[in-house]
Amino acid sequence: MQTGNLPKGVPAPSETLGYQIIRWAQKYVVTPDGDRAGEPWQFTQEQLRFVLWFYAINPDGTWKYAAGTLRRAKGWGKTPLLAALAVTEFLGPARFSHFDAFGLPVGKRVPLPVVQIGATALDQTEQTMEFIRGLLSESPAEKEFGLEITKSTVQFKSGKPGSIKPKATAGRTAEGNRPTFVLMDEVHHWVGSNGGPDFYQTLKRNIEKTTKAGSRWVTTTNAYNPNEDSVAQQIHESDMVTQGFWLYDCLEGSIELESIRDEEKVAAALREAYGDAHWADIEGLTKTILYDRTTPDSTYCRFFFNQIAESSDGWMSKAEWDACEADPADDPIKPGEQIAVGFDGSVRGDGTALVGIRLRDAKLFTLGQWLRPEHARDDWEVDVLSVEATVKRAFETYCVEWMYADPPWWQENIGRWAVEWGDDYVFEFWTNKPTRMVQAVERFRTAVLVGDISHCGETELTRHVLNAVVKEVPQGDLIVKDSPRSKRKIDLAVAGVLALEARADAIADGRLQIKRRRVVGF
Repeated sequence: MQTGNLPKGVPAPSETLGYQIIRWAQKYVVTPDGDRAGEPWQFTQEQLRFVLWFYAINPDGTWKYAAGTLRRAKGWGKTPLLAALAVTEFLGPARFSHFDAFGLPVGKRVPLPVVQIGATALDQTEQTMEFIRGLLSESPAEKEFGLEITKSTVQFKSGKPGSIKPKATAGRTAEGNRPTFVLMDEVHHWVGSNGGPDFYQTLKRNIEKTTKAGSRWVTTTNAYNPNEDSVAQQIHESDMVTQGFWLYDCLEGSIELESIRDEEKVAAALREAYGDAHWADIEGLTKTILYDRTTPDSTYCRFFFNQIAESSDGWMSKAEWDACEADPADDPIKPGEQIAVGFDGSVRGDGTALVGIRLRDAKLFTLGQWLRPEHARDDWEVDVLSVEATVKRAFETYCVEWMYADPPWWQENIGRWAVEWGDDYVFEFWTNKPTRMVQAVERFRTAVLVGDISHCGETELTRHVLNAVVKEVPQGDLIVKDSPRSKRKIDLAVAGVLALEARADAIADGRLQIKRRRVVGF
């Protein structure tokens, strides 16, 4: 299903520079990999249509669209297409010059081309820069234009001004640049927590300095999560899109969430979403969606069907969590047993939680919780002495083999616990470091789905697990509250994730069944 504001059909040759740009790209750049590696670059029909409309012009030669966004399914070919446009903006006839005797527009090169590949972190630009290098290496363009191609820059060997470079500096330090073209990739990941919206505004302001000379920006995105207020969402909801000033090209797969287990409907929706991207493995993706239950359905909707979707079913469904519930009276956790512990601490805004997990069978249980009351005074704080006493009681009652504790606000306390109970038993675990936390969250969710973890149906722990929603970051999935100021807390869920991670590391260290700690009273 075609959505967005991309017009039907294609513009006439007199209404776009796109035809000249397509011919130029197919002459000067090469296919970087695959069976056709080294052969002239070829666009698909859908890519051609985007190029023709993106370079559409008004009768006076100005751009019809001041900017553009390409929202397509994961793996459709967004990055390769925009990499080709970045090369064209750097070397090709990407600005209007005049109309020829037949009334056809003629393009010219940008006099001082400054092409920037924008991202909130440099490593996010690597894929695009790698593709640009592939398009140019051993291509006619490399020889004819005398290019110096490095890992991070494409420029002229002669020293002539102009370059293609990644740009990943947010805030005021990025002000003052005068790019002629900016490619912003995967802007569904550009959110407040990584400075994405501010960086987007900075890049946009820089482009606007030279819009009269034809400078523009373009973004790529998958369908966004409307809970995150990403740059992708801000662009889609902008009046500039609804009024037709910015081009917005989108192709969605038509399927309802309740049909996501219907093989025929899933395959049909995938074919619709991927269009003429003949390389897409529709059969493989269909099997993944039907049988891989480690990924939320909302994620499939966004990335593969290209549908805007909230994580409304949360990180964990009630049915999934309930399936792991064990009878509290069946094999209860007893004093002296080996456990691992997770600690998620706060002082005022959020709660503080201490969760244990038995080493031999991964049964979760709550050791302590200090949650802000609904009508608490503004000066309410967590009872630190109570937390200290509970941690002490946990170490004295059980054989704690490994403890992971999130340091913010509690670093001094954690250091003291490590001194008191042993620095080979108490460890910091920074939940705000996404790479490590993504792995821990994935371990917990997988354990639930395959039944490798259990719980006793504790009301508050269950509530926190079901309150958690998924937040996609470049490294994978994190869990967060449904909004920053939400009263739906998730502290016990985070502590549970840390507890399971602590258990995994304790077992990997060989501590299961080898009680290295003397438990007080046992």
